Amino acid sequence: MTVTDRQNLARALQEAGVPAEHYWIEGAHEPAPTPPDFVYLRSLEGGRWEVGVYERGAYEPVATHATEAAACAHLRTLIGR
Repeated sequence: MTVTDRQNLARALQEAGVPAEHYWIEGAHEPAPTPPDFVYLRSLEGGRWEVGVYERGAYEPVATHATEAAACAHLRTLIGR
Protein backbone atom coordinates (compact mmCIF):
# COMPACT_ATOMS: atom_id res chain seq x y z
CA MET A 1 0.00 0.00 0.00
CA THR A 2 1.29 3.45 -0.91
CA VAL A 3 1.11 5.99 1.91
CA THR A 4 1.12 9.63 0.87
CA ASP A 5 0.50 11.54 4.11
CA ARG A 6 1.48 11.44 7.78
CA GLN A 7 -1.89 10.41 9.17
CA ASN A 8 -2.16 7.41 6.85
CA LEU A 9 1.46 6.46 7.54
CA ALA A 10 0.86 6.50 11.30
CA ARG A 11 -2.25 4.36 10.83
CA ALA A 12 -0.43 1.89 8.56
CA LEU A 13 2.45 1.50 11.03
CA GLN A 14 0.03 0.94 13.91
CA GLU A 15 -1.88 -1.66 11.89
CA ALA A 16 1.42 -3.37 11.00
CA GLY A 17 2.17 -3.73 14.70
CA VAL A 18 5.16 -1.38 14.85
CA PRO A 19 5.66 -0.43 18.51
CA ALA A 20 4.50 3.15 19.14
CA GLU A 21 7.84 4.15 20.69
CA HIS A 22 9.82 3.27 17.54
CA TYR A 23 8.67 6.29 15.50
CA TRP A 24 7.61 9.92 15.81
CA ILE A 25 5.61 11.63 13.04
CA GLU A 26 4.98 15.35 13.43
CA GLY A 27 1.29 16.10 13.85
CA ALA A 28 0.23 12.46 13.48
CA HIS A 29 2.05 10.33 16.06
CA GLU A 30 3.98 12.02 18.86
CA PRO A 31 4.34 9.58 21.77
CA ALA A 32 4.49 11.01 25.28
CA PRO A 33 6.70 10.75 27.10
CA THR A 34 9.20 11.08 24.29
CA PRO A 35 11.08 7.79 23.78
CA PRO A 36 14.90 7.85 24.06
CA ASP A 37 15.47 6.63 20.47
CA PHE A 38 13.20 6.64 17.41
CA VAL A 39 13.00 7.38 13.70
CA TYR A 40 11.21 10.61 12.88
CA LEU A 41 9.50 12.61 10.16
CA ARG A 42 9.11 16.37 10.56
CA SER A 43 8.40 19.40 8.41
CA LEU A 44 11.00 22.03 7.63
CA GLU A 45 10.68 25.62 6.51
CA GLY A 46 10.00 26.03 2.82
CA GLY A 47 7.69 23.01 2.58
CA ARG A 48 10.43 20.39 2.76
CA TRP A 49 10.38 17.27 4.95
CA GLU A 50 13.11 15.66 7.04
CA VAL A 51 13.48 11.99 7.95
CA GLY A 52 16.04 10.92 10.50
CA VAL A 53 16.93 9.21 13.73
CA TYR A 54 16.68 10.65 17.24
CA GLU A 55 19.31 9.19 19.55
CA ARG A 56 20.77 10.34 22.86
CA GLY A 57 18.89 13.63 22.80
CA ALA A 58 19.95 14.65 19.28
CA TYR A 59 18.19 14.69 15.93
CA GLU A 60 20.32 13.11 13.19
CA PRO A 61 18.87 13.84 9.74
CA VAL A 62 19.10 11.04 7.20
CA ALA A 63 17.43 12.79 4.25
CA THR A 64 15.41 15.80 3.20
CA HIS A 65 12.49 15.41 0.80
CA ALA A 66 10.55 17.85 -1.35
CA THR A 67 7.19 16.21 -0.63
CA GLU A 68 5.39 14.72 2.31
CA ALA A 69 4.70 11.58 0.26
CA ALA A 70 8.40 11.01 -0.42
CA ALA A 71 9.25 11.51 3.25
CA CYS A 72 6.52 9.06 4.29
CA ALA A 73 7.82 6.44 1.87
CA HIS A 74 11.35 6.89 3.18
CA LEU A 75 10.33 6.59 6.83
CA ARG A 76 8.40 3.45 6.03
CA THR A 77 11.46 1.87 4.42
CA LEU A 78 13.58 2.79 7.44
CA ILE A 79 11.13 0.98 9.68
CA GLY A 80 10.91 -1.94 7.27
CA ARG A 81 7.12 -2.30 7.12
